Amino acid sequence: MTKSSNPDDFMHQLWNFFASVKLSVVILLSLAMTSVIGTVIPQNESPILYHRKFGDVLFNIFDTLDIFDMYHSWWFRFLLCILTINIIVCSINRLSSTWKVIFPKKPSFNISRFRKAKNRQEWTDAESAEALKNIYAPWLSKRFGMIETETSENGYILFGEKGRWTRLGVYAVHLSIIFMVIGGLIGSIFGFDGFVNIPEGESISSISLRNNQPDIKLNFEIKCDDFDFSRYENSQMPKEYRSSLSIIKDDQIVVKKDIVVNDPLRYEGINIFQSSYGKLPASKLTVTFTEKASGLVYNKEATMKTPIEMPGNSGTLIVEDFRPSFSFRSVNLSNVFLCQLILTDGEPEHIIISADFPRFDVMRKGDFVISIANADFKYYTGLQVTKDPGVPMVYAGFLFMIIGCYVTFFMFHQKICIEITVTDGKTSVMAAGISGKNRPGMNAVVRRMSNQLKKLS
Repeated sequence: MTKSSNPDDFMHQLWNFFASVKLSVVILLSLAMTSVIGTVIPQNESPILYHRKFGDVLFNIFDTLDIFDMYHSWWFRFLLCILTINIIVCSINRLSSTWKVIFPKKPSFNISRFRKAKNRQEWTDAESAEALKNIYAPWLSKRFGMIETETSENGYILFGEKGRWTRLGVYAVHLSIIFMVIGGLIGSIFGFDGFVNIPEGESISSISLRNNQPDIKLNFEIKCDDFDFSRYENSQMPKEYRSSLSIIKDDQIVVKKDIVVNDPLRYEGINIFQSSYGKLPASKLTVTFTEKASGLVYNKEATMKTPIEMPGNSGTLIVEDFRPSFSFRSVNLSNVFLCQLILTDGEPEHIIISADFPRFDVMRKGDFVISIANADFKYYTGLQVTKDPGVPMVYAGFLFMIIGCYVTFFMFHQKICIEITVTDGKTSVMAAGISGKNRPGMNAVVRRMSNQLKKLS
């Protein structure tokens, strides 16, 4: 007959699993290795670029594993959750013993350890042992708190200590890691990082996310009142680009601000950064078809992404996209339209048309030379729109990290002992100190204390 498992045993085993240092090492190594992958493989790029770089097989594998958006994947968040639980359990598991050290019922002092300490200082004094005890005790109590006084065969022994609580510094570091991980998870789950292009004079109320995720609807509108940029002298490189933005909510302007790079507009926890700029064509274009055989010219009005019937029902043209700059066969072109040409008796093909060079399409074999005219251009501002509700938690984590590191590395538990003895009518004093860490610091404390005690009598 099989014995039923004991729930207490299971919980004990589960607790020991999460309290394991080996688990910490495995998780940290896993996070390190996956972070390397996230660095080597660019994140949140266009799927087309990933297809070209990795091919169909690797693309499908990486896409299934969320490698292209690794830091928002379920398994990366799972690792962070396990790490958080591991740190919490390890801290609780060791806190009980640390707590007994910090708050003992009665501190214990071993005089023999102080007598053997290498940092001990010794001197003689003309005052009596009783007088020195009455002089030293008040001075020491101001610096080390409660002083314990014991009577020895030949005099007195004064014990003092401070800084037991500094052992909690490591727990402040643990807490900082927990705060930062939880803040990162909150930002990953409830935040977003999107982008939007807004032409001058227009407004939007939704933003696009990377990696083909659904657009996010905002509860306000962002309007680009004006856009301006300047170039360096004798150069085409932009010196500064500035957007005049308005936040419109309930048909009212609630915020107006000019933003530049690294000076965002912030509203309702959402950050709007100046990211890029470019040119956009007007919604209506004039497409010109010039027949090569006869030289006849046909002009047709068109709009972006709307099919246009070519002359003689020879096919259909769709103006799909516009690029302010485009590289074609190692030649850099400007104001290029990306089009799809669907001929009646042929396969669909993608062609490019340069608005700056009307005869550019002559190189293509075909019955017509296609060009685009009357394309009015206007500038748009490219904005990065982000929201990260976990930032306050991360900032709190950084604060605890600084405090914990300062306490751990620059503060320490100090025990001091002053022994006053009378031998052959002479009063001798011995001062020594003990610390679990930072022995050079403890040595300096004993030297300073000894010099100040000598001046008191």
